[in-house]
Amino acid sequence: MSIPRQDITGLVLAGGQGSRMGGVDKGLQPFRGQPLALHALRRLQAQTGTALLSANRNLSAYEAFGVPVWQDDEGGEGPLAGFLAGLMRCHTPWLLTVPCDTPFFPADLAARLAAAAHRDDADIALAAAPDGDLQPVFCLLRASLRDELAAHLRQGGRKVRAWMGQHRCATVRFDQPGDDPNAFANANTLAELRALESPIVP
Repeated sequence: MSIPRQDITGLVLAGGQGSRMGGVDKGLQPFRGQPLALHALRRLQAQTGTALLSANRNLSAYEAFGVPVWQDDEGGEGPLAGFLAGLMRCHTPWLLTVPCDTPFFPADLAARLAAAAHRDDADIALAAAPDGDLQPVFCLLRASLRDELAAHLRQGGRKVRAWMGQHRCATVRFDQPGDDPNAFANANTLAELRALESPIVP
């Protein structure tokens, strides 16, 4: 038995600065006729019991997506601050995080991370691309980590991998037959965003 879907809250991380896009709000950039973050949210909602979004500007625009939107309490200090924003509002035993700029992440991300976390009795389960490159912002976290993460941030910790290294982690490599090799392709620039719109990508 793995972790039930209803025990997982999904969180879309949309609090980045968009510096490589000229400072625009990345999650609100149009992609196939809709905001980029909305694609990620809908893909996440299909895998989790409920969903939230973390952002640091244009909150009303994100609220129009129809889910609770929370501003992180650390002033946008990287993904860990977004993790904490979600953990503080998470009412389930687990939180699954995804970034707003990767619209084709695996449709079975939650199920496979949950299976690994359950199998290994892990605190965190994270994804790895087919080439083995870790994708730490695609992770399943025990909600009970919230107080420890808050303390870590208060002490100045900002690096995701360094924080994860302090906990029991399970890694799932998405390299099985049928896995999309481009599932973790993301858009850091407007050119990359346009490239993702190519019909070559599912």
